[in-house]
Amino acid sequence: MKHRKHIAVLTGDLVGSVALGPEKVDQAMAALEQAAKDMEPWIGASLRFSRHRGDGWQVAVEFPQSAIRVALIFRAALRSLGKEFDTYIGLADGVITAPLPDDLNAANDDVFVTSGERLEAMKTDKFSFRMNYGAANPLHGVVLLSDRISQSWTPAQAELIQVVLNPLNRDKTFTVLAQQFEKSRQTIAKSLEAGSSEAIEMALQSVEWMKNNA
Repeated sequence: MKHRKHIAVLTGDLVGSVALGPEKVDQAMAALEQAAKDMEPWIGASLRFSRHRGDGWQVAVEFPQSAIRVALIFRAALRSLGKEFDTYIGLADGVITAPLPDDLNAANDDVFVTSGERLEAMKTDKFSFRMNYGAANPLHGVVLLSDRISQSWTPAQAELIQVVLNPLNRDKTFTVLAQQFEKSRQTIAKSLEAGSSEAIEMALQSVEWMKNNA
């Protein structure tokens, strides 16, 4: 029987990698790879983080309803390093017909091609969006709004939001987060409000519920 599985693929390139220089590019890639590992417990599978072309990367998400959440966590992981760190992300979902390789550079199903094409399309777009799910995708509007909001995250906001977007941390109170980050409850609350984390979380939960019940 032929292997068939519905997945999401995220393909990314660092923004301004030449200006960052090799050391910061390596720092960014290490942060992305660590973020991928940190997401494995709630996703329930490896994202198979694969680096390519120096400043490029790709992951496979075996539960495609989580694709936008995963993308935003990757952005938060980078933004927490500094405002100069960011990434373009092309998202796609579709069926694969063979088991995923450990190195996604060897994958060639259409969903991987589409994800890469959506990444490249942003670089010639007159708008300054950095996440693309394809204009025909009904979730593309959620992606564009989330992209615009997350581009304004400060490093402190991004570090905090990376934690709260993890579903395993959903029940953490401001008091617990304040202890974890060694800040006041008021500072935690203001940072999350300024980063629109509650609105983003509600939007993500709505998307995930819809995809789970489609």
